Amino acid sequence: MRRGAYRRLSVEARRAELIAAALGLFAHRAPEDVSLDDVASAADASRPLVYRYFPGGKQQLYEAALRSAVDELEGCFEEPRTGPLSSRLGNVLDRYLTFVDEHDAGFSALLHGGSVAETSRTSAIVDEVRRAAAEQILLHLTAGEPTEEPGARLRMMVRTWITAVEAASLIWLDENKQPSARELRDWLVDHFVALLTATAATDPQAARVMRAALAAEPAQGPVGALVRRVAPVLGEARHLL
Repeated sequence: MRRGAYRRLSVEARRAELIAAALGLFAHRAPEDVSLDDVASAADASRPLVYRYFPGGKQQLYEAALRSAVDELEGCFEEPRTGPLSSRLGNVLDRYLTFVDEHDAGFSALLHGGSVAETSRTSAIVDEVRRAAAEQILLHLTAGEPTEEPGARLRMMVRTWITAVEAASLIWLDENKQPSARELRDWLVDHFVALLTATAATDPQAARVMRAALAAEPAQGPVGALVRRVAPVLGEARHLL
């Protein structure tokens, strides 16, 4: 009866179930370690049925699953442009790190590369996430200057931070998810503030963005806490002034 109910699913629903089953497997195993038989079993389907919907075999199914994961990952970076910037970044990172936690092995395989399933198409899909994430962050930074395009230095700073977030996530998985996700999130927010500060020292646009962002930060918020932690350290470097 279960198989009969399964056959009555629409084309879209059945395809979605196969992709969901594949995602569940790819989340915890490298693509090369997952077979079509594994996907069929996880979806309570048959191998011929999987081929019917994905005639290109595992590669086509992997790309479809990757596209689904990428859509979810891109959604992690969508955040209303209200409130302190540090809070917005924290919300984004909470969703991102939850995704990393739930797709740990698959996430590592995805970003480390080297999989037999990796192609120019899959690499382009992964790069799309990086670019979409950077664009979302830039929208938050330039919300007060809607008519001004982000300059090269500001764009480079944001893309550098996205790369650092990826690297930190992979290291976090290698370190058995230590420190806690909350500590990692807070450290990555601090890292963003530090990068923006360094960029603002030589880029007028970044300086304007930083002043606007700091004006909206509460004294008892994460940026205020960072300033209080760093101030004594900088005080020891007065001889450099």
